[in-house]
Amino acid sequence: MEIRRFGPGHRRPDGPPGTQGVTGQVIHQDGRGTVAELAFAARAMMAPHTNPNTTYFVVVSGGGFVQVADERARVGHGEAVVWPAGQLHGAWTDGTEMRALVVEFSGSEDDALELAGRVREGLSHSPAGVSERSDPVERGRGSLAQPPPPAPADRDESSGEPW
Repeated sequence: MEIRRFGPGHRRPDGPPGTQGVTGQVIHQDGRGTVAELAFAARAMMAPHTNPNTTYFVVVSGGGFVQVADERARVGHGEAVVWPAGQLHGAWTDGTEMRALVVEFSGSEDDALELAGRVREGLSHSPAGVSERSDPVERGRGSLAQPPPPAPADRDESSGEPW
């Protein structure tokens, strides 16, 4: 068993030039892609940039805002945003913090499989462990469901964690 550590104490400043208040840690990287964790402080910004690979920005706590081309939306925990290959994209927070997992698929064939487990024409089987779904995955509306809970009194502000 291999355990990879990330989170407080493992993050370093991250993001393209112009990024402020964002730290991160790569969890895994190989020829298939990259998985990383990003932590956005209050009033942080990942500068708009492009990437040659399709990327999923999965918000796991807190919330903020994302941009794809000229479109902007609010996102919160439990929502994922697709950053298409070659499209300008970015993320930022206002008075809240946000943590996200970033999953980047490498290569030009990253649209060969659909995430719902369906297989495109021409492929004979689903990836191991992925079952066919008869119901489509529900798309989120992009708003925070409720305000964040108050921070516990014993919270260590230097940890970088939102709660």
